[in-house]
Amino acid sequence: MDNKLVRNAAGRLVPEVFNGQTAIPYMGVGKFKPNGTKHAPPISSCADYPANGDKRCQTLRDALIKSGLCDGMTISTHHHLRDGDYIANTVFDIAHELGIKGLRWFPSASFPCNAHLIPYLEDGTIDWIEGSMNGPLGEFTSRGRMKGTAVLRSHGGRVQAIQDGEVKIDIAVMATPSCDMFGNANGLGGPSATGVLGYAEMDVQYADKVIMVTDNLVPFPCLPMQIVGNFVDFVVVTDKLGEAERIISGTTQITRSPDRLIIAELTARFCEAAGIIYDGCVVQAGAGGISLAIAEYIKAILQKNHWRIRVGFGGSTQYMTQMLESGLMEYILDGQVFDTEAIRSLNENRNHHSFSVFNAYNYHSKGNFTSMIDVVTLGATEIDVNFNGNVVTHSDGILLHGIGGWQNCLFAKNTIVALPLFRNRIPVIVDEVTTLCGPGDLIDVVVTERGIAINPLRTDLIEKTKDSGLPIKTIQELKEEAETICGKPDKPKFADKIVAIVKWVDGTVIDVIRQIAD
Repeated sequence: MDNKLVRNAAGRLVPEVFNGQTAIPYMGVGKFKPNGTKHAPPISSCADYPANGDKRCQTLRDALIKSGLCDGMTISTHHHLRDGDYIANTVFDIAHELGIKGLRWFPSASFPCNAHLIPYLEDGTIDWIEGSMNGPLGEFTSRGRMKGTAVLRSHGGRVQAIQDGEVKIDIAVMATPSCDMFGNANGLGGPSATGVLGYAEMDVQYADKVIMVTDNLVPFPCLPMQIVGNFVDFVVVTDKLGEAERIISGTTQITRSPDRLIIAELTARFCEAAGIIYDGCVVQAGAGGISLAIAEYIKAILQKNHWRIRVGFGGSTQYMTQMLESGLMEYILDGQVFDTEAIRSLNENRNHHSFSVFNAYNYHSKGNFTSMIDVVTLGATEIDVNFNGNVVTHSDGILLHGIGGWQNCLFAKNTIVALPLFRNRIPVIVDEVTTLCGPGDLIDVVVTERGIAINPLRTDLIEKTKDSGLPIKTIQELKEEAETICGKPDKPKFADKIVAIVKWVDGTVIDVIRQIAD
């Protein structure tokens, strides 16, 4: 890590160089304009591939060796297998057995199952991780134990980094629930079905070498082709991609907490009072307990007014598919799937479509789908009095979460952060967030069980809801109420070492995470 720091437009000190790469400090929303051309992988020749189209390789080890696995490479994987993933761990088991060192792992996200890789971070097989980190790997990083500097990006930021050549993928290893011998693939069938493969498409198109691993080889052609085999080098058939019961995971049950149900009800009432929900609106859904409860309250609003949602953007769940099938939602565009009912719907409903994260979230593209979303509800670990948000570190400063699509969703027409006023007797609204993940000019409303705060920049929402009877308060009032109940917590203490970089959606550095002080 280069020790020279500069102050970015958000007032945060960030390095000019990390992991040997020059960094661009955050300049503000929409201020950084990219130039140059998109990255492209090497040109291939059909003469180098089997004339019969059969790209099968006997083992993943053989495929990695034939792909030229060597020291210092960047290896990418996707997270559609979630906490049931076997494949990402197996890649680095093989690298370790081969004596490979200094790898960069570039996952779309990691899960607790990937704690298996900690010994490889310790022995130098992997130098650092660039991708959302959840649980043990995040804590390992916060303790200063990773050799290189971790890089956290949103899902859209990851797409931007691949497209722009900020990260050059040497080998992409893609777990594919259904695949044919040529490499055409989808997530719809087989024992490890994930529904969609929207986080894998960029890796397949831009990586130098692409390996598809499947436990469900199907006859050519594998339809529909969510992944096109012309980008694929090798196909490996394995016994099992992962643990099926942990692949379809996430919080897919409506919260039963009285406080959180109040939050959900207030959020839906606010949306109705402000005119955010209307006939033909576009919404983004989530899979958390509060988000699912919000969806149920909004469903009641739609039924009462005889309205329907034009497009629901997922992560999809059974609750979204029920709205689709009951006529309350016209289309689902799906970036990832959270339960088996959503997979069934993808297979059966012509208005339920797989949708690439490239189309949804990439900020360096000719338009951004999220700007067409009328409302999205998000969570956070912290919000400060300037409406800045943190989703990666907790009140103790430890890195335990990834950014996911959180930053990208902020570009919706109305962004609502719905969260409890305090967790474990620790206030969630603070003077200044520990880690800055999203600037306050993009968070429009904060909803808690004890009141709703509207960003002063949104004078339109303030005017529309002033006579609504809703408990509208200032963000400062909510903060003071939390501190009256819980007291004001001590800020976490950090050492000097920067252990992770937080990127904004345009590839600039918005903040850093420092090592936790012993």
